[in-house]
Amino acid sequence: MGTAVTDAVTADAYPLSPRNQVKRRHDRGFYDHATVHRLLDASMLCHVSYVIDGQPYCTPTFFWREGSKLYWHGSSASRMLRNQSEGERVCLTVAHLDSLVLARCGFNHSADYRAVMAFGTAYLVTDPIEKERALVAMVDRFFPDRTASLRQSTVQEIKATSVIAMEIEQASAKIRSKGVADDDEDYELPIYAERIPVRTVLGRPEPCPRLLDGVERPASLRGYSEGRLLEDALRDAHFAHYAGG
Repeated sequence: MGTAVTDAVTADAYPLSPRNQVKRRHDRGFYDHATVHRLLDASMLCHVSYVIDGQPYCTPTFFWREGSKLYWHGSSASRMLRNQSEGERVCLTVAHLDSLVLARCGFNHSADYRAVMAFGTAYLVTDPIEKERALVAMVDRFFPDRTASLRQSTVQEIKATSVIAMEIEQASAKIRSKGVADDDEDYELPIYAERIPVRTVLGRPEPCPRLLDGVERPASLRGYSEGRLLEDALRDAHFAHYAGG
């Protein structure tokens, strides 16, 4: 599961401060790279929070991780990307919902979950080599080696796409996995309680109806097979693209 918070700061954990320390239920807080990165790599959708002229915003977008750096992309006309290009402080979050928890009183109803908050300074990727690599990773991180088989993006398409990067300065993971947790005396009450597991599972692939005859699904997409957990497919794709993470 990972390593819970300690007073020591090591090379294997993000530095701890009041900004990223889990305030409630310290036992659920994790700051080690392994736990934080594992949860990030199991997702492709994040929410990026930032402030423009005193107004808070939160934008959902696709993202990916390279080492301790996070990338996301969008239209060059996007308000989020225009404002983050100047070095904006941002908070990026990811959450996995694992179960619904029905207890014997309303106060103890809950959910099992795994979540990450990552803090840093976002910047617009302008270096041509970094941007080119990022635009490849934008596809191949999720679908390894796919870019090589695609039509090459046009100059206008590349110009219309901006990439934002952020070095993770601090981060924390928070995990609840205990299921039903009632007060001891409440277990004697004749009230039904349960945990309802929640999973995001891949469905049967639906080929484009306009595929040319003879075009087959590539073997590289085997990881995205019917009935598989999405987070497992995403994590395996990350390791395939980055040769071990």
